[in-house]
Amino acid sequence: TPDDVDLVVLHQANVRIIDAAMAKLGIDRERVFVNLDRYGNTSAGSIPLALAEAQAQGRIKRGDQVVVSGFGAGLSWATALVRW
Repeated sequence: TPDDVDLVVLHQANVRIIDAAMAKLGIDRERVFVNLDRYGNTSAGSIPLALAEAQAQGRIKRGDQVVVSGFGAGLSWATALVRW
């Protein structure tokens, strides 16, 4: 369930997309990592960059459950649940 997830890291394409997805899924914004405001849309590197920054800030710890989700043009997307 969403309550079992410690952090959500989405493709950092657009903050409106991130906010809309989290609202639709009922996930609190404080459990979502966003660095779009600092780096912009870094394309395929957005999730690895966000994960590295989240870990450096202590937002991800060993054993945490992290959802990562990337998306692109059309219907291309991928999502994974990772135990850190």
